[in-house]
Amino acid sequence: MAQNQNKRLERKKFFSDPILVGMIAVLLIFLAIFILYPLLMLLIDSVYSEGRLTLDVFRRVLSLQRFRNAFSNTLVLGFIVGFASTLIGLLFAYVEVYVKVRTKILERLFGVVSMLPVVSPPFVLSLSMIMLFGRSGLITKTLLGIRGANVYGLKGIAIVQTLTFFPVCYLMLRGLLKNIDPSLEEATRDMGASRWKVFTSVTLPLLLPGLGNAFLVTFIESVADFANPMMIGGSYDTLATTIYLQVTGAFDSTGAAAMSVVLLSLTVVLFLVQKYYLERKTAATLTGKASRVRMLIEDRSVTLPLTIFCCAVAAFVILMYIMVPIGACFKLWGRDYSLSLKWFQYMLKTSGLKAFRDSIVLSLIAAVITAFLSMVIAYLVVKRKFRAKAFIEFVSMLAMAVPGTVLGIGYIRGFANGIFRTGVMQGIYGTGLILIIVFVVRSLPTGTRSGISALRQIDKSIEESAYDMGANSARVFTTVTLPLIKDSFFSGLVTAFVRSITAISAVILLVTPQFLLITTQINEQAEKGNYGVACAYATVLIAITYGIVLIMNGLIKVFGTSRNTAGAD
Repeated sequence: MAQNQNKRLERKKFFSDPILVGMIAVLLIFLAIFILYPLLMLLIDSVYSEGRLTLDVFRRVLSLQRFRNAFSNTLVLGFIVGFASTLIGLLFAYVEVYVKVRTKILERLFGVVSMLPVVSPPFVLSLSMIMLFGRSGLITKTLLGIRGANVYGLKGIAIVQTLTFFPVCYLMLRGLLKNIDPSLEEATRDMGASRWKVFTSVTLPLLLPGLGNAFLVTFIESVADFANPMMIGGSYDTLATTIYLQVTGAFDSTGAAAMSVVLLSLTVVLFLVQKYYLERKTAATLTGKASRVRMLIEDRSVTLPLTIFCCAVAAFVILMYIMVPIGACFKLWGRDYSLSLKWFQYMLKTSGLKAFRDSIVLSLIAAVITAFLSMVIAYLVVKRKFRAKAFIEFVSMLAMAVPGTVLGIGYIRGFANGIFRTGVMQGIYGTGLILIIVFVVRSLPTGTRSGISALRQIDKSIEESAYDMGANSARVFTTVTLPLIKDSFFSGLVTAFVRSITAISAVILLVTPQFLLITTQINEQAEKGNYGVACAYATVLIAITYGIVLIMNGLIKVFGTSRNTAGAD
C-alpha cells in the first residue's frame, strides 16, 4: 500500500514539471523519427512487396553472386582488421604502460598517432597509400622502379583500416592495462615465472574481455566503413560499397534495402554483444586503480624489439599523413614532382570556398545541437527516473551500430518517398537540414557516453539541494548540472564538429548541388585521379579540424571544471 502511494507521489511529482515532460517528449519524437523510422522503412521495403509480406526480395538478393561475395569479403576484412588492430593496439599500450623508455620521442609519437585518425577524414590513408604504393607511386614507381604495382583490393583496405583503427584499440587497452594491480604480476614473478609466463597466465586472462571489446569495436568499424573500400577497394566489394552501388548504379532501392538490413543486423548484433556483455565483463574484471606503482621492464631483450616495432609503425602512420600536404604541393603526381601551389589555387577557384563554408557552417550547427542533446540525454538517463529512460538510452546509442551507408539509404527511403513526403516534413529532403540531422544522429552516441560518465561523478546532493529550494528541472540543469560537466560538453562539442566535418558515408547519398561538403569533394577528385586537388582539400580540412581541437583543448584548460568540484568522495 505504502509502495503504491510512493509511486503515485513520484508520478505526480514527475508530471508537475512540464519542462521535464516536454523535454522527454521532444527527445522521444526526435529519436523515433530520425533513428527508428528510417531503419523501419528499410525493413518494410525488404519484406513488404505488392501489398503482402514476402521474403522474395531477400531471396533475390541472396541469389546474387555479387552480394554473396561482398558478404564474405566483409567478414574476412572485419576479422583481419579486428585482429591486426587489436594486436598492434595491445603492443602500443603494453609499451607505454609496462616498458621503460629512455626517450620521450616514443611518447610524443604515440600522442600524435592517437590524434591523427580523429582529426582527419576516414580515407586519407587510402589516398596516401595510392600515392606512395600505387601504379604511379612515389615509392613503388619512382624509388623502386616497380611498374604496375597493385595496391588495390583486400591488402590495401586491410592495411589502411588497420592503421586507421588501431589507435582506438590502443586508447582502450591502455586504460585497462593501467588498472591491473602490479602486485598480482609481481607475486607470480617472485615464484620464478618468466615474463612471458606472467603475461600469458596473469595479464592476458585479465585483459581477455577488454581485448574482445576492442576487437568487436574495430570489427564493427571495419564492416561499416564505406570510404576506404570505395577508394582503394578496386574489385574487392564489401557490403557498404555494394549497397551504395546497388542504389546509384543498379537503381535497385528494394535490393539495397534488403542488403542494408543484412549489414545492419550484423552490426547491431555485434554492438549488443560489445555493449551489454563485453563492456560489463571488462568493468567487472578490472575494477579500481592499481594499489602500487608498477616496476617498469628494463630488460633490453624485451624493450628493444617492442620499442623498434612501435616506433616503426608510428613513423609509417605519420609518413602516410605527411604525404597528404606534400602531395598537394607537387605539380603532377607520378610525373612532375616540382613544388607548386596550383592545386590549392585550383581548389579555391572552383568549388573550394563553397565546400568549406557549407561544411563548417553545417558542422558547427550540428555540433552545438549534438553537444546540448547528448548532455540532456545523459542527464535524463543518470539523474531522472521514468519509464522511457531505457528506450532513450538504447536508441541514442543504437546510431553507433548503424553503418553510415545504411542510414543514408534509410533517410532517402524515409524522407524522399516515405510517409513524410508530404506535410510538415515535406521539404526536409535535399536541404541542409537533413545533413545537420544526420550529423547529429551520427555523433550523438559519443557525446552521450561522455556525458553519462561525467554525470555519474557528481554527488546527487548538489542537485537535490537546488530542487529543495524550488528550482525546476530546466533551471537545475542549466545552472547546476551543465556548469559541472562543461568539460564533457565542450569535449562533445568538438568531437561532434570533427565527426561531422569529416563524415562521408552517411551523407554521400544525401548531398545535393545546393550544398557541397569537403569530404565528398575529396572523394570525387580522388575517383577522377586528381590526387593533387584531393590532397589540397584534405590538407585544409586536417588543418581546420586540428586547429579546432587545439583551440577547444585550450578553452577546456582555462575554463574547465576541476574534478574536485564535480566529484564526490
